[in-house]
Amino acid sequence: MNNDLLIILGIAAAAAVASPLGGLVAISLRPSSLVLSIAVGFAAGVLMGTFAFEMMPTSMELAGLPLAVVGFLLGLGLVYILDLYVNRWKMAGPEADQKAEVDRLHRRRRPRGSNVAVLAGGTSAEELIEGMTIGVGATFEPKVALIVGLAICIDNFSEGMSIGELTLDKERKNAKRRTLGWTSLIGLSLFVSAVAGWFLLKGLAQPVTGFLFATGAGGMFYLTITDLVPEAESHQFQQSSAIANAAGFLLVMVLAQMS
Repeated sequence: MNNDLLIILGIAAAAAVASPLGGLVAISLRPSSLVLSIAVGFAAGVLMGTFAFEMMPTSMELAGLPLAVVGFLLGLGLVYILDLYVNRWKMAGPEADQKAEVDRLHRRRRPRGSNVAVLAGGTSAEELIEGMTIGVGATFEPKVALIVGLAICIDNFSEGMSIGELTLDKERKNAKRRTLGWTSLIGLSLFVSAVAGWFLLKGLAQPVTGFLFATGAGGMFYLTITDLVPEAESHQFQQSSAIANAAGFLLVMVLAQMS
């Protein structure tokens, strides 16, 4: 077994285990809203730094600016369509003028699953993109895969905590079993897609690899802006989420310059 394969297996396994570990922490310790705000905000900052300092620069270097832009928009669009699908093609924020209309629609046609199922099922599908991104990164530069894997590991841990908290609030019966089930599915989705990405996409032309990497970046960007940042803000205390976000962003900036 060569070193590159060992690296991808190690990165994928760590990121996969992070999700059920985060769920267990939420169930066992019941972290405060301040802790959740810091954890989720830090994860959002790490991911944003990863897009800015690793993923998009690498994509542009491999594929050129036009292909990187198209790939980014494709990834963002795919996850947006998935989000629309699970929410019956209608979404609105709490302060939107259309909120009452969307709520009426969802009372007639409920989103595809419970709140926990929608969050965890959607996250599992999105992990396929994140895992593939790790695999693609490892095909041309293990260092890039390592930083992307670290970002996804932190992201999965915070998402596992969020799923655990939501499960306790909505489904107190068998909360631990349900949390472990959902978060394990998320971890498995990521691990399988990361290994598949490494085996299936290895040896592709550099422009194709860069395009696929940008596609993964676009999908992850959408998740960060629509899921992690609002989640962190909803728990914040004295702008704790913004401070944690900045810390995560700066950490990746430093790591990118050191590597």
